[in-house]
Amino acid sequence: MTANEVGAGPRNRLTFRFRGQTVALDRFAPRTTLLDWLREEAGARGTKEGCNEGDCGACTVVLSRLRPDGALSYEPVNACILLLGQVDGAELLTVEDLAESGRLHPVQQAMVDHHGSQCGFCTPGIVMSLFALYHQREPASYQSACDALAGNLCRCTGYRPIIDAALATCDGRPADRFAAEVAERAAALAALADGRDLFVGDDSAFFAAPASEASLAALYARFPRATLIGGATDVGLWITKQLRDLRQIVWLGRVAGLDAIEEGKDALRIGARATLQHASPHLAQLHPDLGELMRRFGSRQVRESGTVGGNIANGSPIGDLAPALIALGARLELKRENRARTLPLEDFFVAYGRQDRGEGEFVSAVVARRLAANEVYRAFKVSKRVDEDISAVMGAFRFTLDGRTIASARVAYGGMAATPRRGTNAEAALVGARLDDRASWTAAIDALKRDYQPIADMRASAAYRAEVAANLLKKALIEVAGAAAPTRIGEALAPL
Repeated sequence: MTANEVGAGPRNRLTFRFRGQTVALDRFAPRTTLLDWLREEAGARGTKEGCNEGDCGACTVVLSRLRPDGALSYEPVNACILLLGQVDGAELLTVEDLAESGRLHPVQQAMVDHHGSQCGFCTPGIVMSLFALYHQREPASYQSACDALAGNLCRCTGYRPIIDAALATCDGRPADRFAAEVAERAAALAALADGRDLFVGDDSAFFAAPASEASLAALYARFPRATLIGGATDVGLWITKQLRDLRQIVWLGRVAGLDAIEEGKDALRIGARATLQHASPHLAQLHPDLGELMRRFGSRQVRESGTVGGNIANGSPIGDLAPALIALGARLELKRENRARTLPLEDFFVAYGRQDRGEGEFVSAVVARRLAANEVYRAFKVSKRVDEDISAVMGAFRFTLDGRTIASARVAYGGMAATPRRGTNAEAALVGARLDDRASWTAAIDALKRDYQPIADMRASAAYRAEVAANLLKKALIEVAGAAAPTRIGEALAPL
């Protein structure tokens, strides 16, 4: 039974662990970032401000949280775009906290031994990413080390010595003081888990974190103009780059059950506040292309903070998850007080910056149907960089086959219009196309010109986007037909 259930009111203090103590804050601006609090209030200036938009990783810190199984997680996050209120109930670890009695932490010592630092500005963030990797349950591989460091930019040493430091220390057997004190740290975090709603401020300016869906629905009905945040990986930039003075913020990170992932026989249901990192292996089970898409989804820091619901609800025309799920025929669940409804995911996006979401209504889950035996799926992301980059074009395709003939199709793209959108003309033209007759594909590929009129921007020209979109559909068809030659870089570079 939670404190709310026995009649306790909302807690009016943000509480978290920092340097062996419980910090309790009852006054702070709702828009305060964790980085600002660290540097300006706590005097923890080892954490650096670089890009201030969650790209460079210089500000990386680690949040330790208590898992349902009683173990501790170690989550690297970007302090520059994480709001201070989002550390409620966690232990905050910075680069100054790793050394003990004058001895460097193993990952710090490895950075010294392998010459992984020169100017040092990026080093604190790199060390914290390595520290999180050090506390993972599996030994690091070259690929997992690269993935862990994809959100940390370094222009001095290059990554080889940094990866060497990772491989020398991150063996899945942490032996630092944090591992030795796990019971005490877990107990301290458990003491903070009171199950109460959090509300710091007053009606004009507040940071709130409801603990249940009922509390969320009631609060949002009362303050329908409040800003909902999941991981703040997008909203954080409203504050740091657009300089918006957000005064009413509701964080979904404490809503019990809203992060649940249900593995059904016919469908996968992902709660809106499930993080991208947590959802990744479940999505990979739907199809390997989704696993690869999620591996390249931002950085580890972004995936640990960003949520499935947030990536969809922000309505971005270049969000990768929406078109990938639209091609699967996903449905969206929304709630408002005691009412709930579902709709096809593609219908949620009305126009640029507009979604089909009423006042006081919030996204609660997305449901993706599993592929049937006669269905095939492909998803491709095209961006300037392989890692941690926004897509120029993202294409996803599902084909229902009758033997070697396409009986029906779903085609969806991101980056090609003001919203993630299906290519209905291409879908219609694919019906009856034969996998063994490439000439029968031409009408569908040409139909994309009627489905999309992309714009030109800093990521790609309109002509480039149109050509890439056509090539991605062709690539999907080639793969499904059974390509004799490699169609992906990894396959082309694989040893014979």
